[in-house]
Amino acid sequence: MLRTVLVLTTVAIITLALIPLQWLSVRLKLPWRRSIPVFYHGLVHSLLGVRIRVVGNRLREHPLLIVSNHISWLDISVITALAPVVFVAKREIASWPLFGLLAKLQRSVFVDRTRRHKTQQVNAEIAQRLAEGDPVVLFGEGTSSDGNRVLPFRTALIGAARDALAEAEHAQRVWIQPLSIAYTRLLGLPLGRQHRPLVAWYGGAPLWPHLLGITQRGGIDVVVTWGEPVAFDEASDRKAIAKSLETTIRRITTQALRAAPPARLSSSASPAFAHVSPGKSANLQPGPSETAR
Repeated sequence: MLRTVLVLTTVAIITLALIPLQWLSVRLKLPWRRSIPVFYHGLVHSLLGVRIRVVGNRLREHPLLIVSNHISWLDISVITALAPVVFVAKREIASWPLFGLLAKLQRSVFVDRTRRHKTQQVNAEIAQRLAEGDPVVLFGEGTSSDGNRVLPFRTALIGAARDALAEAEHAQRVWIQPLSIAYTRLLGLPLGRQHRPLVAWYGGAPLWPHLLGITQRGGIDVVVTWGEPVAFDEASDRKAIAKSLETTIRRITTQALRAAPPARLSSSASPAFAHVSPGKSANLQPGPSETAR
């Protein structure tokens, strides 16, 4: 209980201190509007006891649409700690206490799933973010899973890549990069199939009890894997690319869930991050103590 109080109090102080600065940065379109969320979420996931292991590299070219699987509200903090991104989120989040404000301050694009005729409008807003140089994160499944599998992808919003070509005068293509998130260990022990829901938040589960549980336990290991970027141009088949992204993310997520635990960090490494170069990612081997389904 003491840990929960200390973590939540510290997060609250940091949040209240940075909200006015981020609001001003967004309002005035200052460069800080991208770096403040990265700094904030880096502190948050460290306080929560989340250790991130990165495999591969994010593409530095723009426009860049990042398509990821989705497991938990923790995904937001994990991804933002690694890159100055903008998220595509469901409309309901905009009205949530505190979380809605944070999403707006990160310049999220909100989607109303009950109004499919507005998909083109949403795509245009995503395209504008891409044209301005913001990497945009789209959760391909459209919802969160239990962490044991990757759900089928929805293809409609990937059409934003085509709209981005029209928005960006000199862009001949938009890059789409797959991103895999896999929560692999809890308190140093492998997260098996039956225990991953301790980290996953899905299926209408109440948020606050889940958040308090994460705060109390801490000690979460997550593997974030950047896949090979795909070029999207006017001749690209949206559905074919979506299927290819889904297949890639499912494959690398399964590899991460089956992989042996990472080696102990050296004394010179950051306590929150361990990075693995793309060349080393192929050396991940199945571990005897964990099975992915």
